[in-house]
Amino acid sequence: MKLTNLSGKYITPERIFMFSALFVNAGNYIYNLALGRLLGPKEFADAAILITFLLVLSFLAMTFQLVTAKYAVLFENNVFINFLGLLTKYTFLIGVMLGVLIIVFSKNLQNIFNTSTSNMFVYFGLGVPIYFLMSINRGVFQGYKKFDQLSITYQSEMLSRLIITLTLLYFIKVQSSILVAIGILISFVFGMFPFKIKRIPIKKIVLSSEHKRVVLKFFLLTAFYECTQIIINNSDILLVKHYFDSYQAGLYASLALIGRVVYFVAWMFVMLLLPTVVKKEKERQPHAGVLLKYVGYISLLSLAIVTGSYLFPELVVKIMFGKAYISIAPLLWKYALATSVFAISNVFAYYFLSIDRYVPVILSALLGVAQVVLIIWFHDSLDQVVLVQIIAMMLLLLVQLLFFSSYILKKRNTVKQ
Repeated sequence: MKLTNLSGKYITPERIFMFSALFVNAGNYIYNLALGRLLGPKEFADAAILITFLLVLSFLAMTFQLVTAKYAVLFENNVFINFLGLLTKYTFLIGVMLGVLIIVFSKNLQNIFNTSTSNMFVYFGLGVPIYFLMSINRGVFQGYKKFDQLSITYQSEMLSRLIITLTLLYFIKVQSSILVAIGILISFVFGMFPFKIKRIPIKKIVLSSEHKRVVLKFFLLTAFYECTQIIINNSDILLVKHYFDSYQAGLYASLALIGRVVYFVAWMFVMLLLPTVVKKEKERQPHAGVLLKYVGYISLLSLAIVTGSYLFPELVVKIMFGKAYISIAPLLWKYALATSVFAISNVFAYYFLSIDRYVPVILSALLGVAQVVLIIWFHDSLDQVVLVQIIAMMLLLLVQLLFFSSYILKKRNTVKQ
């Protein structure tokens, strides 16, 4: 009996999800590292574009996931079923339209990003509607705090992509970027399981005007914020691919993949943060402590990674990508610092999104645009590209901290009155 109690106390769904997220992140890193070693800097530059497109897609899809998760907490019974049916319908339509656009403009994308083939974008475009539906499914699990099933969807996607892509590259002698794109497409199908979206009304879906209004407002603001995430988190790789040759772009892509480990782990805490904060806000309970707990975890992790990158940069690069990428080692700790600061400020932003405070979203957008402008102006070297990102992310964290301090002071003054 005591053993059962201890098991229930320490092996919670949240902790299972945390360990699962670490496993998934590790798997994604193995996938990236394996591609880097197998393909070499030049071919890896094309694969890195696909990986970047996948990250961009994940940010867009996160809009649907977060909207689903939030209203899984706030809406109940038939209201939620109707909401889910309506959102699924529009999500699929948006996915189809975006996928068609990618396929139609695949040749243009090839020219913009200097890739060896346009077919890689065609296969990627085919998977967009599936990925968006997958995100709705994950949003249901997240909102209901079914973290064990949420973990399985992420594991299915990661493991299938890793195994299928490496198998294709080993056995089939076709252009590597096409095989990587096919592996990504197939992994989206595996990521759909377990499938939760079953109770969708077949008849005409009805949602009240008030519910439509609040959902649309949150959806648009979340979509706007995810677009700022795309700009901040991916513009550097795309701009480097545009301004530098394939070899330099491949080196920079490896740097980005190593340095972003903090950011990927931070997503795990965002998944746990949102439903908890929304529930506490609904019940009028204090929730700033939840934010500070997760910020503390990410700050400690960031400190460890930046320190390790500063002390042992060449060792890290050799272990992860090999000697062909060693010239990028001096930039590793700087890029890890920029990403760490971004990851911390990102948690603040999602916290405020959860409680319908939208000023941080606008602040993030302004700093995201500033980062792009800075890279366009200052790109004489990869070192300069990283430096301007550190400056932009430091400013972003500063304004997020100032807004949080102002918010806490206002709440305390309201309680006193």
